[in-house]
Amino acid sequence: MSTFTPYTYFQCPCTDSSPPVRNIGSDSPTSIHSSSSEDEKAFDPRAPRANYSLYPLEHLLYCEDCHQIRCPRCVLDEIVTYYCPNCLFEVPSSTVKSEGTRCTRSCFQCPICIAPLSVSSLEAPPEGLGAEHASQGGPYVLNCPHCSWSSKEIGIQFDKPNGIFTQLSKIKNGGDPVITARERRKDREERSRDSAPGPVTDEDGVQDETVVKLDPNEVLDAESQFSNLKAFYQAQLAEASPANALGFSGGDYGYGSPGALSRIMGLYTGGTYADKKSKAKKGTMREAQNAFEGLKIVAPNSEDALIAKLQNEGWDATSSSLQRDEQSTHTPFISDLRPIAYLLRTKRSKRCKTCRHILSKPEAKIQTTRFRIRLVALNYIPSISIKPLQPLLSTQLQAPLVPMKPTQFLLTFKNPLFESVKVNIATPAQTPGRFASKITILCPQFEVGANTDAWEEALRDGSKGVEREKRRTKAEASEGQLQAEAGKVWERGRNWVSVVVEVIPASLKPSPDFLKTEAQRKLAEEGGEDDRVREDEDVVEIPVFVRVEWEADTGGEDGGLGKEKEGREKRELAYWCVLGVGRIG
Repeated sequence: MSTFTPYTYFQCPCTDSSPPVRNIGSDSPTSIHSSSSEDEKAFDPRAPRANYSLYPLEHLLYCEDCHQIRCPRCVLDEIVTYYCPNCLFEVPSSTVKSEGTRCTRSCFQCPICIAPLSVSSLEAPPEGLGAEHASQGGPYVLNCPHCSWSSKEIGIQFDKPNGIFTQLSKIKNGGDPVITARERRKDREERSRDSAPGPVTDEDGVQDETVVKLDPNEVLDAESQFSNLKAFYQAQLAEASPANALGFSGGDYGYGSPGALSRIMGLYTGGTYADKKSKAKKGTMREAQNAFEGLKIVAPNSEDALIAKLQNEGWDATSSSLQRDEQSTHTPFISDLRPIAYLLRTKRSKRCKTCRHILSKPEAKIQTTRFRIRLVALNYIPSISIKPLQPLLSTQLQAPLVPMKPTQFLLTFKNPLFESVKVNIATPAQTPGRFASKITILCPQFEVGANTDAWEEALRDGSKGVEREKRRTKAEASEGQLQAEAGKVWERGRNWVSVVVEVIPASLKPSPDFLKTEAQRKLAEEGGEDDRVREDEDVVEIPVFVRVEWEADTGGEDGGLGKEKEGREKRELAYWCVLGVGRIG
């Protein structure tokens, strides 16, 4: 027997607001959905657009300035802080812009199983007297405690136990050093001068005897190729537009440039600067010609080694798609994988898109999970729950609904506000869709009490409430069950009210021809209508329009011109929600 758990979803009003569109030949902008027939149409939970507008109440926020529900789509995110989830250290935004969104300390994950790696020494631990106070020496490696993977397998060892990120960026797989951009720049300057190897002067004016000679036809990795190509084109731009007296590249910013003069005069006179093309002839830029200029040289048989390695080691030696996604370069084999630096996380605050009011703001401290501001809709909107009036005793889940048999459900509204609210609910006579079920709400208008202290309610009612509850329990026991009456609530509490909703489920069997409408018959003849039940078409979803009214205290609110409002103000909130009551058997 299939079971079903009733649910309640709320619609955010941001999907109703469409951007204005100006039609050709008209002076006033109109909305995309501006027809009155569509505005009066009831909400259809089975429409494709409804999938992006329905949320549980716990996932929604509430704007106190706009007095509207706000979903994740109609809020703006602002990053409060960056931090590493492993070491819980805060990372400045300047470091994120320069170094990337990875932790630059010693926090790494295993490339095989994504478990955290630990730093250990290859030397044996010291023994004897005072061994607990002695420190182990290098070299050091990264070990995985879960799958026993080690960086020694790819030929990477470290001299120090800290600063692993910096050391790893200087070592290739196999232990070969990575040629830095400074060394490549020195070699490029040396080749451009076409001189013999000798002392090279760096940017600080210091002579350096060590120059790494590069092979013009060597095959570089992606990072080295990008750095070479970037440096080559920067040099080409500098040669094509040499710097002038002001230090800027281009001829429009020199001392005697007419473009610079008109720009300066425009700043004082308020005129616009006319961008004139420079008459100076620019140099011709050429393309990269070898590897140290950024040209990627692909040999004709470059993939033969990969194919031979795949034939020898087999499929087990190749990396998975998830492992390759975590790497910065192409790594077809497991032996090419490198340790993965931890991806940084963020703490974000949320603002309303309409009024920029802060809806959620977490604490800046990394170790705490508290919020300074968090306007959850659960604290401003009455929560709605639905359950069968007579649930089965054998299971907490609901049995399938019997077609064409009236079934009653208990709809409960719980008020979180400190003021009593008036609730008006409305539903269409039939649910939208091919299989229309009939709906009847026995009490569509009622009032829900304020969320006051439970002890105050008990002292105010005294023993009358207990006696009333006892009399009702005796009446239910004598009559077997209490009959629901139209216009009356089923049960009322301190800050909650329950009403009865009656549902007559539709039949999933195809209706006979004499019951079909003329449009349905025409569609069936054309072959456009299918009597088979599609996915989730047997679920009864009730669209409910809820209107809540209450009086709120306006003391302390800004009423304009620096004045504060006084007294009480009537407020109103209207929204659609969807109730999933069960599946039709």
